[in-house]
Amino acid sequence: MAEAAARQTQDGRGAGGGPGALRIGVLAYPGCFASEVFGVPDLLTIAGHVAGPEAPGYRVSVVSPRRRVTASGGASLDVRPLHEVDVLVVPGFELVPGTDLDARLAHLSPEIAAVRAQAAAGTAVVSLCVGAFLLAEAGLLDGRRATTSWLHAGELARRCPDADVRPEHLVVTDSGVTTTAAFSAMYDFALDLIRRHDGARVARTTARVALVDDARASQTPYVDPRLLPQPGRAFSQRVMRRLDQNLAERYDLAALANAFRVSTRTLLRRFAEETGSSPLAHLQASRVRRARHLLETTDRTVAAVAAAVGYRDPGTFAALFARHTGHRPSAYRAAFRHTGGAVRHFTGGRA
Repeated sequence: MAEAAARQTQDGRGAGGGPGALRIGVLAYPGCFASEVFGVPDLLTIAGHVAGPEAPGYRVSVVSPRRRVTASGGASLDVRPLHEVDVLVVPGFELVPGTDLDARLAHLSPEIAAVRAQAAAGTAVVSLCVGAFLLAEAGLLDGRRATTSWLHAGELARRCPDADVRPEHLVVTDSGVTTTAAFSAMYDFALDLIRRHDGARVARTTARVALVDDARASQTPYVDPRLLPQPGRAFSQRVMRRLDQNLAERYDLAALANAFRVSTRTLLRRFAEETGSSPLAHLQASRVRRARHLLETTDRTVAAVAAAVGYRDPGTFAALFARHTGHRPSAYRAAFRHTGGAVRHFTGGRA
């Protein structure tokens, strides 16, 4: 999307704020996250100040096919009718277990039609977080790579089987359609847009001023598998439990199958049917999750952490850890280490 937006700016389609201004429309709808309606525009406002009055700038409006919109938390939004823009941003909404997603999307049929029409007119379309479900309903993700919140990526893939869902990615752009990961990934998108529109210096300075991380590469380090849906997994859950309780032991498929009185072939087949994965893949993910905790909360060396989760060779462990998290173990510790200082500061010294 950012490439398309940059081309549109160079073609002079922008209006307001000086020659080449980029027109951004944020699509507001009932129940959308108010913070996602204003998060990208607010960061663009900061970028405009950083870039200075001679820069092209941005012209942002909150648009809707409805006359009145009440966002999350009962916030009433002032909206403008839909009009031609260079970029249409679709925020996310509250999606919790038990939500009737079909009914929710049916209620948003005017917005979905608007998204479809804007895309057909050549507008670059961006979804934030689970706003991707509106794009999917509009047919924009078919045959495209996409992402969304890691918590709901499985549901998006199920509802949109023709999409190539990449749950590890923060921002994915494919043929004029951009999708982002959960919530704060709207800033990763906005910084990329600023970088392409105003240059790397403005994007970097904007990130510093706003205290936004401009070096993230993946949402994988934030995934908590315990929060993911686990339906119909009685057999695999027992296998997972045994593996999780013996993380430091050598992986022995034959012994594991014998513990459950099945053949190795049956074990692999049943586990794959219930999870779409293998016991070894689960064990590796669990070992990485445990290692993340140890790196965040202890002073153990990387070698000691590796040994604690079943790896005698720190190099093998480091390669696996980097594949799962996007960080080498030492870099991960530097980024996510829990020092407890902030807790003590705000509780008068009580940890």
